Amino acid sequence: NGILFNHESPLRGVEFVTRKVTDAVARIKLGQQKELRLGNIDAKRDWGHARDYVKAMWLMLQQDRPDDYVIATGRTTTVRDMCAIAFKHVGLNIDDHLVIDPALFRPAEVEVLLGNPAKAKATFGWEAETSLEALITEMVDADLKRLTANA
Repeated sequence: NGILFNHESPLRGVEFVTRKVTDAVARIKLGQQKELRLGNIDAKRDWGHARDYVKAMWLMLQQDRPDDYVIATGRTTTVRDMCAIAFKHVGLNIDDHLVIDPALFRPAEVEVLLGNPAKAKATFGWEAETSLEALITEMVDADLKRLTANA
């Protein structure tokens, strides 16, 4: 079994915070939106690239015996820091556009989600290859391309 932590890509739905952020940042950069409204930006998540996680799943299936593996980066980043990466990538100041909306706080928010991929690394040599910065900039660029193509 694969226990996959948050895995993202430009194909992620906009109902997920990573795409909500990258879509909004692209729209703000293009003048289509003024602000990004979020709830708890102090929550920490272990975000990785879906491409890396697909490789891990393939490697799991190559093992002689089935087993359980956690697929994660082993690193957390706050929602705020993830947003900062996106805004910086397009040359915008996060403080000019990010609005904290108490109505968007989740009543049962998990503050920290962190996976330990040590077993996957020890067993079949897998570790996440894509940095969060590379992932978020790829997603912002994909949203910019999509929005300008649809303009």
